[in-house]
Amino acid sequence: MSGAVLPRASEGEVQVSTLILFNKPFRVMSQFSAEGDKETLSDYLRVPGVYPAGRLDYDSEGLLVLTDDGRLQHRISHPRAKLPKTYWVQVEGDISDEALHTLQTGVDLKDGRTLPAIARRLTPPDWLWPRHPPVRFRRHIPTSWLALTLREGRNRQVRRMTAAVGFPTLRLIRYAVGDWTLEGLAPGTYRTLDIHLPDRRPRKAESSRRSTTHEQKMDTARHRSRRGGKRR
Repeated sequence: MSGAVLPRASEGEVQVSTLILFNKPFRVMSQFSAEGDKETLSDYLRVPGVYPAGRLDYDSEGLLVLTDDGRLQHRISHPRAKLPKTYWVQVEGDISDEALHTLQTGVDLKDGRTLPAIARRLTPPDWLWPRHPPVRFRRHIPTSWLALTLREGRNRQVRRMTAAVGFPTLRLIRYAVGDWTLEGLAPGTYRTLDIHLPDRRPRKAESSRRSTTHEQKMDTARHRSRRGGKRR
């Protein structure tokens, strides 16, 4: 993971945080709380105290990162971190060079122009699972795949970008968040990692020493002030 997101642990005390890489299936909510009859994370995860670091749409698939550390969650999900996220996108039609160039340089959407992105044609790997239910099939309309890497996270951004360049999204899979990927994870399964971060919590001993040093300085200043007054 990029050092801009996760600082290296120092040789001193470290805090061990739990990170979960979950391959979210199609039509699963990115939350633990129930919402009607829709499936949620609680149908797949039995790990207490973890929360999603960002979201993945109900009708999208792929990598969802969860953690039990609020600081880590903020670093992963906050827009200022600009953590790259890579999506595999199946679109309607044979994606053109012109459309790829527009995706790379910026697409004009209703909420403004998108940042430059990495966009390239993709041959899906053999291990990619079929979607259930499958993508609609049209005999006379081909489909194609592309890999799209973004450093921003607007609402339904990938779908809006491909539609804007004339190639509507049929299937959307998040393949990577930073250096973490979903390789080796079947839909509905997860992997647990331990992340070592510097322990930034104030230490009681250090706080006590600072307080004592401050009081000593105040006593010295008062003593000097009294001595100066006597000379006058």
